[in-house]
Amino acid sequence: MATSNDIRKGLCIEFSNDIFKVIEFLHVKPGKGPAFVRTKLKSVTNGKVLDNTFSAGHKIDEVKVITRKFQYLYDDENGFHFMNNEDFSQLYLNKEMIENSNLMKAGEEVTIILKEADETPLSAELPQSVYLEVIEADPGVKGNTATNALKNAIVETGARVMVPLFIEPGDKIKISTEDGSYLERVK
Repeated sequence: MATSNDIRKGLCIEFSNDIFKVIEFLHVKPGKGPAFVRTKLKSVTNGKVLDNTFSAGHKIDEVKVITRKFQYLYDDENGFHFMNNEDFSQLYLNKEMIENSNLMKAGEEVTIILKEADETPLSAELPQSVYLEVIEADPGVKGNTATNALKNAIVETGARVMVPLFIEPGDKIKISTEDGSYLERVK
């Protein structure tokens, strides 16, 4: 069993009958009173983010996890199907377990976090960015170029992305999977 002093970014802990991943943490030692650790935790099962403060020396239940690379195959009405690149076994994940899943395309490599004890999947992480082709884009309005004007575009996976006015259908663009924002046009 670990203590609050062992908290670090990426650590998975059991808290409030759920498994959370530490996104941010800050050890605070005020001039008056005991030390504490302020954390931002993200649930690996449903994606909810919450803030929590642990007192110094507080016991926490660390969850041992392993990560494996899987290839995204296809989706159905309930979730997504992945294949392990090493032994070709398949794995199924519910739609709620993947954030920004509308940016995944078939063949994309995804990192899946598994509980070490029984290898049950906890969540999936997309790469930092993906390259997708623009299928449809609103026309750019003349005169909107004084500021960083954006327009709607639909990419090959069906996701809607805000892009600069110069992007046209057929262009390949780089998109951040963290917030679904446009990063750059790819030649």
